[in-house]
Amino acid sequence: MVGVETPISLIAKRWTPSTRMVKRAALSAVGMSVFIIVTGGAVRLTGSGLGCDTWPKCTDDSLFATPEQGLHGAIEFGNRMLAYVLSAAVGWAIVATSSMKPRRRKLTRLAWAQFWIVLANAVLGGITVWAGLNPWTVAGHFLLANLLLAVAVITWVRVGEGDGPPRPRTPLPVRRLAWAIVATTVILIVLGTSVTGSGKHAGDSSDVPRMPWDWSAAAHVHAIAAWVVCALAIAMWLALRVVDAPADTRARARDLLLVLLAQGAIGYVQYFTDVPELLVGIHMFGSSIMWIAVLRLALSMRERGEETPAPVPGPSSAERPETAPAPAG
Repeated sequence: MVGVETPISLIAKRWTPSTRMVKRAALSAVGMSVFIIVTGGAVRLTGSGLGCDTWPKCTDDSLFATPEQGLHGAIEFGNRMLAYVLSAAVGWAIVATSSMKPRRRKLTRLAWAQFWIVLANAVLGGITVWAGLNPWTVAGHFLLANLLLAVAVITWVRVGEGDGPPRPRTPLPVRRLAWAIVATTVILIVLGTSVTGSGKHAGDSSDVPRMPWDWSAAAHVHAIAAWVVCALAIAMWLALRVVDAPADTRARARDLLLVLLAQGAIGYVQYFTDVPELLVGIHMFGSSIMWIAVLRLALSMRERGEETPAPVPGPSSAERPETAPAPAG
């Protein structure tokens, strides 16, 4: 039975992109993932979270923002439209990875995973509007966006690798330290949602529910987690020099330290200046850059070569043709 052709499979038959082209496609998904996080923060910081009254329409009677909704409606509707640009970037990554020769199924699955995360987050965004910016769904919306960014970064890095089993480039204790940094960064990002979920920027001028704790206390807990990540990053920077790790891995550790220093400075300034909107937005952008730096550091701890094809078994002795004996003399 002949399989049904899809538009993607038809494109794959007629187009073989270069590795550089696929890497650009994957990088576009990374860039748009960061951009949608920042613009989503802008919606919240401008009080435009309920600029559109409902979802998927902007009002009960209109798919688009209306003049009566003013600037808030335009900002919220514009952010919704950017979701289509994000989908286009992810779609390009899917088409590009699916068209590689030979076909790389693991890479294609990573690209498709981005599509499903985008779809799930769109639904959760709609639920968030229906729930009147419930802080728990808002937090989930942000965390799913960071999950998308993680998968996009992994896809981007994997394009330049093979599909063989991972080979370590650093000793086991160093690799464990890298994953400890990943785990504590996840905790740091989650704790960040507890600060915004209980803080002053509720996302709308109306009475929006908040998480049931003091935002200042949540900020202090968030800062403690940030210091833990910094301590682990410093330990990593020192450990990589002790074990004489590859130069690119040491560079990743240096980059992470620089990002953490900048992010920490912004965080403390915004706390002591009564969390102005601009600094909060910059801090959100820094959070995305930090997450990318953490993931790139962890992924640089190993490398992947080309997948070794399974050996083709030769004919058994019973299947070998008998050869005639050589004539004597």
